[in-house]
Amino acid sequence: MITLIGNLKGGTGKSTVTFNLALWAATRQNLHVLVYDLDPQSTTSDAFDIRAEEGYLPQIKPERYAEGLGMEGQNTHVLVDMGLSDMQATQVAIQRADHILIPVSPSQADVWSTQRFLKMIAEIREQRPVKLLALLNRADTHASVRETTEAAEALKTLDGLQLLDSRLYLRTTYRRSFSEGLAVFEMEPRSKASAEIDALGRELYHLIN
Repeated sequence: MITLIGNLKGGTGKSTVTFNLALWAATRQNLHVLVYDLDPQSTTSDAFDIRAEEGYLPQIKPERYAEGLGMEGQNTHVLVDMGLSDMQATQVAIQRADHILIPVSPSQADVWSTQRFLKMIAEIREQRPVKLLALLNRADTHASVRETTEAAEALKTLDGLQLLDSRLYLRTTYRRSFSEGLAVFEMEPRSKASAEIDALGRELYHLIN
């Protein structure tokens, strides 16, 4: 099972989502997890390298090339952090994905980017169906700020895209844990970020299994 995590716009937090979801699936669901880091910035790989240096378990060594994508065993749960510099690898990942999770920051620019990404997916897959899921990431924690609600309303109007109920909010815990090679639920088990990742993992794996 292959879940691609990506968007056309940078800064949506896809590496943070990939890293935390991979460790959540491996530790909370006892799944065999394989990660592909196809982003030339290698942020996901860097976080797993720090994790290995610190001796934290489980350790996951991301694959850096898309050639083997889709050849994994039936019981392997694959998470792909998409990059855009290598369009051939991007096309392979989109073609072979069973599900595509699209992190979206609450801004009009991100909604527009998501629209373009959906069009790209349709063109590459030639209308072959794939489950498309949107995740509001870096949502604002202040109820008075309207951007998150407005982005959610806009995403709900896009054909074929399902907006997850789960949201990840703009919290320093995500940045701190990532730089230490730890998932948020490992570094701060009782934090709001930990609860958010747990809710995301449960909702996502309920929908794709």
